[in-house]
Amino acid sequence: MALRDYPVNMLDGRPASLADLDGKTLLIVNVASKCGLTPQYAGLEQLHQQFAEQGFSVVGFPCNQFGGQEPGSADEIAEFCSTNYAVSFPLFEKIDVNGAGRHPIYTELTQTPDADGEAGDIQWNFEKFLVGSDGTVLRRFRPMTAPDAQELVAAVEANLPAA
Repeated sequence: MALRDYPVNMLDGRPASLADLDGKTLLIVNVASKCGLTPQYAGLEQLHQQFAEQGFSVVGFPCNQFGGQEPGSADEIAEFCSTNYAVSFPLFEKIDVNGAGRHPIYTELTQTPDADGEAGDIQWNFEKFLVGSDGTVLRRFRPMTAPDAQELVAAVEANLPAA
């Protein structure tokens, strides 16, 4: 099954899949509201806004597996993201990204190595995966890579869908 074909629910519970974003370049990120890296939401939203009209979208998957830093309900997560960061990019349901309950999307994503050639488990909140408009996983950026990091922005720009 292709990455975009796995069923997943939107944060509000509506059934969806990444196929709903077919033809777009995606930056898939596991997010959390109570993490030291939570301010990355601002940079993710800025990146989303900067390239949205060129066929790009940030996609957030809340996850509570790292220090219990996403304990909220779907409504609480939505309220937090809207109020504090004016998030407009799609947020999906809270999922597991590691372990036995790992969502199939992350089973696929974690096979992609980072710049050092390391694949495997997600290290922490805000790990990022760049997925091409054809659904191919292109790059993996570890949590400390800021959304405005030159290498991340350059990778997004280089992989925007053809106009």
